[in-house]
Amino acid sequence: MGEQLRIALYMRLSKEDEKAGENGFQDESNSIKMQRALLHHFVETHFDQYRLMEFQDDGYSGTNFNRPGVRSMLDLVKQAALDCIVVKDFSRFSRDYIEMGSYLEQIFPFMGVRFISVNDRYDSMEGDGRVGDLDVSFRNLLYDLYSRDLSVKVKSALGVRREKGNYISTYCPFGYEKDPYDKHQLLIEKDEAEVVRRIFDMALAGMTSVQIAKAFNMEGVKTPIECKIAKGESRRKPKGAGFLWRGSTVCHILTNRVYVGDMVYGKYYKDGNAGSHIRDKEEWKICQNHHAPIISREIFEEIQSRHTGGKAQGTGEKHPLTGKLVCVCCGKNLRFCKGLNPYFACPDLYVKPETGCVRKANAMFLEQYVLYELQQKMNVLLDQDKMWREREEELSRRLKELKAGKRALQSKQKALQAERLESYERYAAGKRAEEDGKAAGKRAEEGGKAARRRAEEGENAAGRSPGRDGSLAAEYQDSINRICAQEKETEALLSDIEKDMDHVRTELSKKQDFAELLAYCGAAELTRETVRKFIRSIAVKDEQHIQITWTEVF
Repeated sequence: MGEQLRIALYMRLSKEDEKAGENGFQDESNSIKMQRALLHHFVETHFDQYRLMEFQDDGYSGTNFNRPGVRSMLDLVKQAALDCIVVKDFSRFSRDYIEMGSYLEQIFPFMGVRFISVNDRYDSMEGDGRVGDLDVSFRNLLYDLYSRDLSVKVKSALGVRREKGNYISTYCPFGYEKDPYDKHQLLIEKDEAEVVRRIFDMALAGMTSVQIAKAFNMEGVKTPIECKIAKGESRRKPKGAGFLWRGSTVCHILTNRVYVGDMVYGKYYKDGNAGSHIRDKEEWKICQNHHAPIISREIFEEIQSRHTGGKAQGTGEKHPLTGKLVCVCCGKNLRFCKGLNPYFACPDLYVKPETGCVRKANAMFLEQYVLYELQQKMNVLLDQDKMWREREEELSRRLKELKAGKRALQSKQKALQAERLESYERYAAGKRAEEDGKAAGKRAEEGGKAARRRAEEGENAAGRSPGRDGSLAAEYQDSINRICAQEKETEALLSDIEKDMDHVRTELSKKQDFAELLAYCGAAELTRETVRKFIRSIAVKDEQHIQITWTEVF
């Protein structure tokens, strides 16, 4: 059997697609169910051995990649755990023309992933797999423009519906459910509405939001999120043992106009890419008597009058440890409580019937403890910095010595080369004189004694006699052998020096620059910048049991 092909089926349906369908802009073919059926049929008819993985994003826009399904799929691509991706059409994967081209032309080919768009009849394995083709490029551009145009139309349509009094949010507020015959209208949900009434009654009786939350937790009253989970509207997991009523949840219900029958919209606006911002209350749009009220306006206004001004306005400055302190018992972030003796406490402390959470950890003590531990870390860095500077000086001195040794050996190499040349020149001169002597001797034999005498004089003048040819070569060979041996020795020493220099340079390249970190050394107080740079989290059980988790700086 051949190896199984790892195929990912990706499906997406945005809220805009759903709204567009309601307004007649497109049919039901883009539903997740229809996409799944189409993709399964395609794979079954075009592949033999495969292993399928499904990824979907229901209710997410295709104009960006901030989608859990597509991110999970692309993570597998990065891990080289996918061979092929199949989508219904390009717009399901992305409506961004530039991003689409980047993935199809660069990322997927580089990772060896085949991409198939069924309705577009596109297969990256056919041809060169590029999207430069005019038809494909134009189609992607149309998807991009269509998405932008559709977004404007849908927002405009939703605005008109809100003005007409239609409820268009996906989920209902706690205490209400959608009318099964008209999903744009709200009906009272009996059980949840009873909890809402109890909250207002308890508030009228003088109980605080924290006291109400603690009472509900003791009774085991379901929280709003638990009700959503029971309805299948959420898959959220609790952080800790379970979901709890909190004072903030109670306050939100006590101040929500939806419970007197009003629908409020236009509370937020977008500022480019900076995200959403809340408008001033005077700018909110309110549709009064939109649905059946759970609370009378008299009771609601009475509650609001008691809480006029809300919480005391502070300076807006947070304690430097806010967001870093974590309760060992439940894992929640500790809450800073102001006063003459500020302290940190677990937010679950007063809303859980029984708890071992942090009751009161003195803020000043925690701050001084963390500052002390930070300074201890800094002292270690100081020691490391001192040791490194000494090591750096030693390495620099060693490198300087090695460079001097290298220059001396290179000079010796040049001297040996000159000696080799000089030895050869002596040998060559001796050979020429010897040959001249032999020629003169031959002429002497032919011309008489006088010529022989001249030949002998020539030999004496050359310092050579006709029987020394072997001695001349032997002397030259001895000289060359000596020079070669010295050259080999010098080359070996140079090689060793080069290795030592490379090692020293490598050690010097490991230089640790503590200058930026040591700038925080000796700080008299903590700042948010310091805490953010050095501390990941601080687990607190009480003032005697504190565990700091440092960032990778240390």
